[in-house]
Amino acid sequence: MKTTTLSSLLLAASLLTGGSSTAQKKNGGDLHNFPKGSTPQEIGKRVADRFVATPHPNFGKPGLPKVITYPETCAWYGALTFSKESGNEELKKQLIARFEPFFGEEQKMIPPAEHVDYSVFGSVPLELYLQTKDTRYLAIGKGIADKQWGPPEGKRATPAAEEYYKKGYSWHTRLWIDDMFMITALQSQAYRATGDRSYIDKAANEMILYLDSLQKPNGLFYHAPNAPFFWGRGNGWMAAGMSELLRSVPKDNPNRPRIMQAYQTMMASLLKYQAEDGMWRQLIDDPQSWPETSCTGMFTFAMITGVKNGWLDKNIYGPAARKAWLKLITYLNADADISDVCEGTNMKNDHQYYLDRKRLTGDMHGQAPILWCATALLRK
Repeated sequence: MKTTTLSSLLLAASLLTGGSSTAQKKNGGDLHNFPKGSTPQEIGKRVADRFVATPHPNFGKPGLPKVITYPETCAWYGALTFSKESGNEELKKQLIARFEPFFGEEQKMIPPAEHVDYSVFGSVPLELYLQTKDTRYLAIGKGIADKQWGPPEGKRATPAAEEYYKKGYSWHTRLWIDDMFMITALQSQAYRATGDRSYIDKAANEMILYLDSLQKPNGLFYHAPNAPFFWGRGNGWMAAGMSELLRSVPKDNPNRPRIMQAYQTMMASLLKYQAEDGMWRQLIDDPQSWPETSCTGMFTFAMITGVKNGWLDKNIYGPAARKAWLKLITYLNADADISDVCEGTNMKNDHQYYLDRKRLTGDMHGQAPILWCATALLRK
């Protein structure tokens, strides 16, 4: 991707957010002080408490495996990181208690490490290990992370999986943008837990494959090579995945500059498509498409993370992130369930298919990014 593309997008972003006006610098980009009822501490606790009180959401539903599914994993990971950043020891104990049965009668609910949607579960025990140093968690999480780069196994050991494995990529590779959170979250966590660079270096190399295959000159991503649509949550997975990776990938990793450029180009493009009220849409570039909360949460998390780490100009992206957070949380009802969440979505070469997806309330696809945002706002 040419640097001129990034420069022009950054200029457009500056104009769209009012440039560097004094008022905007002073007030609009504040990611530390929020009105009562909208602080990350308050919102995060509400949504995390809701998670703790919710049974395993997809367990036993027709057509779904009787294992923990990735939306719950993502919310669980978010609740754990929120408990850490907010210093909420009681919440931490509750989240630990939720996992304890997996060492006994519920062990069968641990997903098999044979697909990205299953393997991301490893990020939860790895976070538990980081917070408790209990090696039981490390054994589970590391085992899942190792299998993601091991030889293909079971019914998913297809010729395509074998080919990716031979080329040094994960055999879970399928070139859907969703993968770039599922793989990078797990491998980043494995690196954080073990200090072994091979985990994050492999994840960074995998990210390059996806960037080269799916990112378009405008910085956004097709859902898959044969699904040429800028689906909101799919792009959200990519934005969040790059953010998680960049938080930990060492500065001397040769792929880091390329990933950073792709991330910054995407963030600049997202500013162009952010609605006046702060939301993003189910199809990002379709103004007739409906405002969607899971992608908005993921983009907000990515921008907050970028501002906090100095990857993004706080005077440009701070206002966008603040506006998005304050609007996003208005979609929470009295039970701390967020509405207008796109249902689980497979890849399809059909524009109308994405527009017609059901809008759910309380779905973990939408609950999780709220927790990620609350965590990111509390990080130093």
